[in-house]
Amino acid sequence: MSRTRQPSSRRIGAAERAIALLDTLADAGELGTNEIARRTGMTPSTVSRQLGTLAASGLVERVAATGRYRLVRIVQLANALLARLDVRAVARPHLEELVRVTGETATLSVPGEEDAVTIDFVSGSHQIQPVSRLGRPSVAYATSAGKVMLAFSGRTLPAEPYRAYTPRTITDSKALVREIERVRERGYAQAIEEREPGLSAIAVPVRSSRGELDAIVALQGPSSRFDKKAIGAALPVLLEQGRAISRELGWRAD
Repeated sequence: MSRTRQPSSRRIGAAERAIALLDTLADAGELGTNEIARRTGMTPSTVSRQLGTLAASGLVERVAATGRYRLVRIVQLANALLARLDVRAVARPHLEELVRVTGETATLSVPGEEDAVTIDFVSGSHQIQPVSRLGRPSVAYATSAGKVMLAFSGRTLPAEPYRAYTPRTITDSKALVREIERVRERGYAQAIEEREPGLSAIAVPVRSSRGELDAIVALQGPSSRFDKKAIGAALPVLLEQGRAISRELGWRAD
């Protein structure tokens, strides 16, 4: 560390080579010495020395049956880091970006016991906006966030009877099954005046590093303004921000 407490700009060649080797194993899985040398541009002797040092520290291991090397402890370190990531801190800039682009209120929810629960939100920039509050439940069968929870959490659908919050609320279990299947196929959910009259919303899943449903990002606004055309324009932005949050949490699509 320099006197200014900033990292030194001087680079250490051995460390850079070790990082390149680790990146190569991370991308390709198990590799032999010669293959790593070919991919990194290092000599086989340099790769061999690097592997010996990394193996001694427990970052990689040699597979006796194949003679190849693979990552070990670095995977554990990465998982420990991902476990400490706060989805609210990761998602907040993306909620703000959604509001900047669409003008509508953006919310972040997590799966609860029965419904999705709001843990953060950014109010929209328009003068008239729906009211959001922390801890507010999103009814599983009557909201976009709730439908995403049902579609991607693996839990069973709620049993009837379903309360009709508005004339548009789904109150039939067979209709709900069809709706949740559509959500899975499309990768997003929408609720047009199903929970509250005059309120429209769309929502997408946020994945954890294991691909599990970690949270739900949604946009909501008055139906008079957040209509079919506005929803169509906002949907690609919402899908991209949902994927971006997932990537920051460690998720990688197949």
